[in-house]
Amino acid sequence: MITDKVQTVRIQPGDHIEAWHNGKLFHKGRVTDVVHSLELIWIRDARTGTRKLLDPDALEIIRVRD
Repeated sequence: MITDKVQTVRIQPGDHIEAWHNGKLFHKGRVTDVVHSLELIWIRDARTGTRKLLDPDALEIIRVRD
């Protein structure tokens, strides 16, 4: 029997992540803050150096190694 199993990884400040949408990389950077009550993630974007607010419901968030 094949089942779909979803594993939730808790993102924390200091984690390095990538944010994907429809197979395209939209953002990449280090997590600076997590708003657990709203399920939102703030990152420092590695490409631009700006702070970005990410919505995990709209993006596929992947934790990556440094």
